[in-house]
Amino acid sequence: MDWKEHITFDPKVCHGKACIKGTRVFVSIILDCLAEGMSDSEILENYPSLKRDHIRVALQYSAIKR
Repeated sequence: MDWKEHITFDPKVCHGKACIKGTRVFVSIILDCLAEGMSDSEILENYPSLKRDHIRVALQYSAIKR
């Protein structure tokens, strides 16, 4: 799975910060949730517009951008 297919940087959406396409969920929010120990299921429950694959691409993006 290629993160570029799921993450967007649009100055008109979320001030151009990395977010999941079709949502207003920042990649950083997903990463913060994971860092706090939330499970995938908890994240998906709190952000119903996300799919499990979105969590994976957020991790992939963060690994590439570090």
